[in-house]
Parts: sequence; structure tokens; C-alpha cells
Amino acid sequence: MADSEQTTTSPEAMRDAVISMAVESWRFGRVFDRLLTKLDAGEQNRYKSQFRWFIKKVEEALEQAELRIVNVEGHPFDPGMAATPLNIEEFDAKDALMVDQMLEPIIMGKEGLVKTGTVTLRKVEL
Repeated sequence: MADSEQTTTSPEAMRDAVISMAVESWRFGRVFDRLLTKLDAGEQNRYKSQFRWFIKKVEEALEQAELRIVNVEGHPFDPGMAATPLNIEEFDAKDALMVDQMLEPIIMGKEGLVKTGTVTLRKVEL
């Protein structure tokens, strides 16, 4: 490719690409984690170590871009939370709710929210 044909990528496009890769790696991690439960203990440990290394590298890349993933699984649900609940219509307004599962992570930057997450909720049994 000739120099005149090269395109420059804007910082915003690069940041969007990093965010997209982070979200997809997070999703892949969830699938990989479920897959690990099907392996015997010896294989689990070996692959868990490799997976932890991968996640560490993703977090380091996000940190260089001044971003971080926020996981709110298991936390009480707050309507002001930076996550869209997919099943909110299944509950009454008076129900105490907890984030059951994150389908997409929340991405935060140095100035605040960069990308809202997507969650499913469950009722807290008192």
C-alpha cells in the first residue's frame, strides 16, 4: 500500500475499537468460564491459569486506554445503575432486586461512563 493510500484512524475510532474488543473478550470469557466447568480438575487449573493471563492482558490494555470494566453481578439493582435490565417488566416496583447476570459489562473511563451494560435481574428473597 502506498503512503498516500494509508488512512489515519482517529483517537475516537481507536477507543471504540478497544471498547468493542473488551466487550467481546468479556463475553468470550463468560463462555470460556462455563466451558471450564465441564473439564476435569487438572485440565481446569491449567486452562484457568491461561484464562487469568488473558484477562490480565485485556485489563492492562484497557488501563492504557484509561478504561475499566465494571461488573455489578450480585449487587442490589438500582434504577440509576449504568446498566439496562432486560427483564425489569417481570417484577413489581416494590420488589427488592439484584443483578443476576451481566450480559454486557459497564465500561468506565476517567471522565465517567463510556458504555452502559446489559443485565438480567432476579428478585431478592427476604
